[in-house]
Amino acid sequence: MTVKPSAPKPPLRLSTVILPHRRWRDGARDAWQRAEELGFHTAYTYDHLSWRVPFRDGPWFGAVPTLTAAAGVTTRMRLGTLVTSPNFRHPVTLAKELISLDDISDGRITLGIGAGGTGFDAHALTRSDQEPWTPRERADRFAEFVELLDRLLTEDTVSYDGTHYSAGGAQNIPGCVQRPRLPFAVAATGPRGLRLAARYGQAWVTTGDPKLYETGTPEESVQAIRGQVERLAAACDATGRDVAELDKVLLTGFTPDRTRPMESVDAFVDFAGTHRELGFTEIVVHWPIPDTDFAADQKTFEAIATQALSQLD
Repeated sequence: MTVKPSAPKPPLRLSTVILPHRRWRDGARDAWQRAEELGFHTAYTYDHLSWRVPFRDGPWFGAVPTLTAAAGVTTRMRLGTLVTSPNFRHPVTLAKELISLDDISDGRITLGIGAGGTGFDAHALTRSDQEPWTPRERADRFAEFVELLDRLLTEDTVSYDGTHYSAGGAQNIPGCVQRPRLPFAVAATGPRGLRLAARYGQAWVTTGDPKLYETGTPEESVQAIRGQVERLAAACDATGRDVAELDKVLLTGFTPDRTRPMESVDAFVDFAGTHRELGFTEIVVHWPIPDTDFAADQKTFEAIATQALSQLD
């Protein structure tokens, strides 16, 4: 009997997300430069107007200016958002900013993009008497948002009349440095979002199953994420696309493991190896922030950055 060789494990990259909560001169610049020195594949930041406690009532800076500044003090590391959403963005103006940012960084930008949540800055642009978007409306908006943004970043001139978004001869010359456009990393777990990832994404992003964060176990989380990967594969199959074409990105810190994978190099290697077996090609860890959910020992964090991947080969 001939035994078929098992499929090779995908290569794994390690990235970080640096929250925009510090002034540039008071540590933010140093973090972005240090992230490149440590060899992270990509350094992302959140694209919000404000975020949850304990950041809610403290300093919080804009994603695009932060990434522009980061592009000026780095040369190799990719940069991006995790994630941008329709909550306070319009595709026409966002496309112009992204094209500019891609140019300034010499083609190092990835756009993490998602439907957005219901808290934090979800109502920053709405009237006080306006009802929140329903899940269906949020999904509808996201679908239009991604479709229009894809066109704006690949066509010189775009006109579009949608239910939620419009463009009237919007010009985006010269387009992105990256061709045909900068990559989309689509955050999604539901059927419609996964279909968008399959159609438009160069990568797919998950944080795991939020229902398991408080009371679930790491084993239950792995099973839930395995199901998400399988549904992504089904969505790709339905569009005639090979799921292997998509990078699979896990943003850590939101599974029942919480900060345990960051307690030692061995703990992280075990966590990363488990998720690599599920097909993930990129693991994203939060830059340490004391006295928050993202607290971690800086020396251990840097040891993980420089040593962990070699132990997975």
